[in-house]
Amino acid sequence: MIRQNSLKAWVLAARPKTLTAAASPVAVGAAYAISQYGEQAYADYTPIILCFAFALIMQINANFINDYYDFLRGSDRTDRLGPERACAQGWVTEKAMKSAILTTSICSCLVGLPLVFYGGWWLIIIGAICVAGAYLYTTRLSYKGGGDVMVLMCFGIIPVVFTAYCMMQRFDGWMFLLGLAMGLVTDDLLMINNYRDREQDALSGKRTLAVRLTPRASVQLYWYLGSFGAVIAYIILWYLNDRYCLLIIIYLLIHFFTFKKMRHLDGKALNAILAKTARNIFIFAIVVCVALLL
Repeated sequence: MIRQNSLKAWVLAARPKTLTAAASPVAVGAAYAISQYGEQAYADYTPIILCFAFALIMQINANFINDYYDFLRGSDRTDRLGPERACAQGWVTEKAMKSAILTTSICSCLVGLPLVFYGGWWLIIIGAICVAGAYLYTTRLSYKGGGDVMVLMCFGIIPVVFTAYCMMQRFDGWMFLLGLAMGLVTDDLLMINNYRDREQDALSGKRTLAVRLTPRASVQLYWYLGSFGAVIAYIILWYLNDRYCLLIIIYLLIHFFTFKKMRHLDGKALNAILAKTARNIFIFAIVVCVALLL
């Protein structure tokens, strides 16, 4: 029995297992900056710490928003296959969740604001896009099949590019491609989540990509997202450091075996694939970081 609004209830609502997906692209962006600028890039650790803190708080904020608004819209049905949600289970009251959403939104802005000293005042616009994206994902985009684009941007291109930019004070094409690779790999997490919930989402009027596609096409897309991300990462690593580019095969192998298992599972059994996918994303980030830093 979970006591309402208790610490355990808030920990479950924050979904700590999702935090690695938020931290991974920041780590990749930081590793790229260090690989290009060496000691100059990490002479001041402040921007790295701020980027990590912003990403983690924004992830918790997005989880709270997702929990609250899906509950209001009735999307968290009794036949839900995924992990239980705080508001739907009564672990957290609606009023408390609204306050938590406001608090984490403000905290993310306060943590991200000092980054303007490293990247310029226009970074406020990027921060505003991230905050707005957390709301739009649950309230609109996820119901229209646009969640995948949001993941590509907010878990790939934006964190990788702007973490590297705050450390290097310049842009280049490789950091954008690295962000794209990270975003494609991370989108597998949303793909497997939506594939598992496709029947329930269809009944709730949630037109995700997995609802629009056939089951076979959804499974194939899962494979292609991770594979294309790995190919892009391989090309980048080959150009920057050809001695260690083959390390990306580590990720590609575990991605293949996860995909192979996924083809024969459905319903709640896919929760195991969801956990393996989160692990795969983390391994991808580690492999890329190691290859860059070596």
